[in-house]
Amino acid sequence: MKVANRYTLLALTTLFLGGATSCQDYFEQNTNPNLIANPPLSSLLSTTTQKTAYSSQRVANTTSYFVQYLAGPGAGGSTDTYQITDYTGTWDYVYFAMADLYDLKRRAQEQAASEYVGVADVMLAYHLNLIADTFGAAPFANAFDGTTLTPTYDSEETLYTTALSLLNESLTELAKTDSRLKLQEANDLIHKGSTAAWIKTANALKARMLNKISKKSSYSPAAVLDAVSKSYASNADDAQMSAFLLRNPWAQVARSNALLVLDGWLSTQLVNQLNGTNYGLVDPRIEKITDRTVNNTYVGTRNGQGNVGGNNTVKDEVYISLNSPLTGDASPLLIVTYAEMKFVEAEAAFRAGDRARAYTAYLAGIRANMDKLGVATAALDTYLAHPAVGVGADKLTLDLIFKEKYVVTYLNPEAWNDARRYDYQYKGFTLPLNAALPTFIRRVAYPNGETSKNGSNVPAEVPLSTPLWWDKP
Repeated sequence: MKVANRYTLLALTTLFLGGATSCQDYFEQNTNPNLIANPPLSSLLSTTTQKTAYSSQRVANTTSYFVQYLAGPGAGGSTDTYQITDYTGTWDYVYFAMADLYDLKRRAQEQAASEYVGVADVMLAYHLNLIADTFGAAPFANAFDGTTLTPTYDSEETLYTTALSLLNESLTELAKTDSRLKLQEANDLIHKGSTAAWIKTANALKARMLNKISKKSSYSPAAVLDAVSKSYASNADDAQMSAFLLRNPWAQVARSNALLVLDGWLSTQLVNQLNGTNYGLVDPRIEKITDRTVNNTYVGTRNGQGNVGGNNTVKDEVYISLNSPLTGDASPLLIVTYAEMKFVEAEAAFRAGDRARAYTAYLAGIRANMDKLGVATAALDTYLAHPAVGVGADKLTLDLIFKEKYVVTYLNPEAWNDARRYDYQYKGFTLPLNAALPTFIRRVAYPNGETSKNGSNVPAEVPLSTPLWWDKP
């Protein structure tokens, strides 16, 4: 296969099941004998559905520190404290996944396989949002067409418009009934070959995007609610992936931590929201997210401070848990869920002035998330009945919606979008100790791998506290 530019690499054998792919030498040769010249669409579907979930996890492994789900075990960690950090590995992984998706879409169009075109569009839109919401402006329009080795950058707003157009196109393609090739259940690692499920996910991602611009004058609660109504109806609809070569990558973090390759410690912010410190109410989901310390308590680690109670070998603070249905060996990686959609609905309905619909969705979102985690019915009902949670429609606030959604999006990159839209107003949320910025982080710096190879097109760096376009009033 000819390597036409830096991004159009098909990193595929029959099925890709693993972590990051090295990109060092691929751009310096015309032919790679290990690559399949003309892979079938079914194989491309396998690799792209698997990579979509892995892309989500890789981005979340950075953004989860910004929203203080995770905290570094040592003092002054670069991601913890908003230092300029090189995320070349994440950037490359997402772009290689997009290259595979571009190839899937092109080949599907050539074969009049509209179902594959639609699915490729959904995943392309998702990856484009991952890049744009993390870094800002980025290459896309001429990044994969073979015309240049140094693709130009599309603006942040252009990338948003492009991703939304891809989702709208996906809905058109997936609605067609004359696809010459049907999705294969065994090769679709997210929705098992169901076009109806992919249509729901396209609408879920569309609802996310339309809700993300809540600070802009173009925000339309009605448009958000329309997309939500066409998305998920239950937890069974969730977009998730659980086909691993060995185990869920969050579980690998937990296992490595147990072997003193330290990572995956839970932040004080998350733990204090759940353990009763911030709200005077213990959230039963805490025992489904992490394990108690050796002192039979739930204690988090402050971002930027690291462990202060022991020598990093005593479990006196809490971590990502192998016992959690979210981070166990066989736990699925969640991309977008029904519970999240109920909170998107709650927020949009609240902004539209429909308190009754907002409150119903708010309660349904909590219930769906607790059901997903396996919380006992009695504990769930007790939580919902508590006067700090079951406040009634008239007393519902955006603060409560964002507070509960923060738990629902644990370890999901979408949580950082919410935190920025909400201006980090979560109760008890503070800057990391010795933060490199005077205020909360709003973007990350372009990676060294990109600046060294495409430097003439990379935008000038701005402070990491500079909001993205949708984050500005």
